[in-house]
Amino acid sequence: MRLSTKGRYAVMAMVDLAREASDKSITLADIASRQEISLSYLEQLFAKLRKGELVCSMRGPGGGYRLSRPASEIRISDIILAVDEQISATRCKAGSPIGCTGTGSRCVTHDLWEEMGRHIQNFLSSVSLQDVAEKRINSAARNEPQIDSFVDFEPEPINIKTGLTAIIP
Repeated sequence: MRLSTKGRYAVMAMVDLAREASDKSITLADIASRQEISLSYLEQLFAKLRKGELVCSMRGPGGGYRLSRPASEIRISDIILAVDEQISATRCKAGSPIGCTGTGSRCVTHDLWEEMGRHIQNFLSSVSLQDVAEKRINSAARNEPQIDSFVDFEPEPINIKTGLTAIIP
């Protein structure tokens, strides 16, 4: 699955808005500057976010954008879907009986990718904008075991004759 810049930038901008907005509106120019995103691109994204009722705009002096509801009530999946980003790990069109192979059948790994897409959708639906803004997205916060990197992994020497691990002082 690949999330395009449209989805990533929309989430980045919304997190910025959630962090910066207290009781004032935030301009897109400020978000563009802080997040290094093109202002014209943000304008396109915020038109979709406004249509999706995730933000509201204020005109005039002191105008800009605000979240339309508390950050704790906005899910990351809402943001991605509002900007027309598909959350899918398969090449097949959702709900289509026609598969992605040249013969029109499903590929042999279709069910694997479809299930992975469901997990991604469920994960993004479980994470609020407030969670991301407050940096509460890590395995420790969810009480999940952390997976250590294999970079520092050193296998113990094995005695070729016995197959037992050798203890080397």
